[in-house]
Amino acid sequence: MEEIEKKKEKKGKVCVTGGTGFVASWLIMRLLQHGYTVNTTVRSQSAGSKKDTSFLKNLPGAQENLHIFNADLENPDSFEAAIEGCIGVFHVAHSFGFENKETEEMNTNKSVKATLGILKACLNSKTVKRVVYTSSASTVMFNEKGPDVLDEEWWSDLDYVRKMNLSGVSYCVSKTVTERAALEFGESNSLDVVSVIPTWIHGPFVCPRCPGSVKSSLAMIMGNEGHIKYAETIPFVHTDDVASAHIFLFEYP
Repeated sequence: MEEIEKKKEKKGKVCVTGGTGFVASWLIMRLLQHGYTVNTTVRSQSAGSKKDTSFLKNLPGAQENLHIFNADLENPDSFEAAIEGCIGVFHVAHSFGFENKETEEMNTNKSVKATLGILKACLNSKTVKRVVYTSSASTVMFNEKGPDVLDEEWWSDLDYVRKMNLSGVSYCVSKTVTERAALEFGESNSLDVVSVIPTWIHGPFVCPRCPGSVKSSLAMIMGNEGHIKYAETIPFVHTDDVASAHIFLFEYP
């Protein structure tokens, strides 16, 4: 009972970018349960193609404590309103197109520009105490000289990644370069920036569509041979553990 009451205590206002996504929407649900007021962002769209945010608005506590802002990663200044007055920011959104319509350089430049723009907004807010950046295991997994245990000093070798010529090369490069840029910006500007490095995420979700990684974890049950290969080679992590890691890293030094 005491634990439930503790979670209901008001803990301040935070911002979660990319609120309609798999991880972000689950994180929002957990933050509301922990007593936070949450600002979240969804991509600005034309009146005829607005994103469905009803599943966010229907979360317990959302009516009083969730505020949805329009913002676009291609215009980092558009995040300022959502970040204003927040004590923390969870930067979950990532600017990346999986349709291979853009080059590695284009994807990386867009991602870095968006992330640094959001970090500048955090710095200018004068209220943000910590930024939690959602990175990826791809930023540390790919290195032919890799040790058995990886720590914060270890990074994927991008030349090695390109040489492997895997389908996710552009994603791996953009996440690695962006995380490095975010941590360097934080260190240079006395802004507390920490990163979460999840592996392949599976488990429950509140967003309307079944996430691709969840389909992979269900492959052996559903008989989807095209996805079984991922379950055989990639480590998995549970949705709730990823959300808990974000909140823990925000709340504890």
